[in-house]
This record gives sequence, structure tokens and C-alpha cells, in this order.
Amino acid sequence: MTSPIVIEPVNGEFAASAIGVPNARATAPTREQAIAALKVELDARVQRGELRFIDLAPAGISSLAGEYAADPTLREICDQAYQLRDAEFNA
Repeated sequence: MTSPIVIEPVNGEFAASAIGVPNARATAPTREQAIAALKVELDARVQRGELRFIDLAPAGISSLAGEYAADPTLREICDQAYQLRDAEFNA
């Protein structure tokens, strides 16, 4: 498994943080040591629990994607919108 991390200098040391994992941070004198310490922390978290990926339902306007794909009036509306756009562009 791969996980994105951020490494940044902090007070003469390096801090490595896992993106999307609250409070997953390790600080050490070198980049490599900070990465190794963060890996140990993340491995321990995975061992204590169960790591899963879940699907979430789309929210907002994204939930409408494909909703009207079979609606014949949608094609007519789109064609009219394109004709108006083209007429304005060519005017």
C-alpha cells in the first residue's frame, strides 16, 4: 500500500506527516529518520485496526451525473444551447 506524505523542516529537524491521517506525524533529525518513524507509526495503526476503502455516494450536483442520459428532451435542449452558442460566436 502506498500513502502520500509531506516532509518539511521544523526547528532544525524534519517532520513527516501522512496526508489524510489525523495526528500521524513523526519528527527526527534527518528526512530518512522522519520517514522511517512515520512508517513505524502508520504500521502500528494498521496493526491496531482494520484498514478499508469505502465508496461514498456522490453529493451535490455530482449526484445528477447520468441521471438524464436516456431523456430524449435533454438532447434537444443541448442542441438548442449549442446553436445559440454558435450563433453568438459567429455574430
